[in-house]
Amino acid sequence: MNEAALPPPRKHGRLVVRLLLLAVAFFAFGFALVPLYDTFCEAVGFNGKTLRDATQAKDLPPSAVDYSRKLDVQFTSTLMPGLPWEIRPLEPAIELHPGELRTTRFLVRNLSDQTIVGQAVPSVSPTVAARSFQKLDCFCFTQQTLAPGESREMALTFVVDSGINKDISELTLAYAFFPAPPKP
Repeated sequence: MNEAALPPPRKHGRLVVRLLLLAVAFFAFGFALVPLYDTFCEAVGFNGKTLRDATQAKDLPPSAVDYSRKLDVQFTSTLMPGLPWEIRPLEPAIELHPGELRTTRFLVRNLSDQTIVGQAVPSVSPTVAARSFQKLDCFCFTQQTLAPGESREMALTFVVDSGINKDISELTLAYAFFPAPPKP
């Protein structure tokens, strides 16, 4: 092998340091993605994140109910692997007027012989409707702990803003339930 083709050993050291710094930067960026993504979703109403949290929504004056329109709202739920629960909306779909305050419930049951903590993550579709969907009280705001075999009804109180796009006549609120470590 030609010795002239190999770079001096010092250049190898600099390359290794640069590659290690690049790896550390990518690792740090990976950790920063979650809060950045949450902030982005809240700012634009993407992926079911609403623009206002529940406390802000409670302080707002109620929007006028638009009795000239009706919306179909469907509810779905998905259990992630490792969560031995059964969950279903007690009302899979409801019809409402934009601006109307509604409450619906989900039935949850722990099918295991252990106490399990779970967390629900909401998503609204179509995505542009998330800006108008305001959850005032939701089981998704906190982790849920169910004892072995325990069943519970969990409430969701919400309003769909009367200013929702006139082209939207149907929307879906989907919950993904994940196993969560208990809080200390």
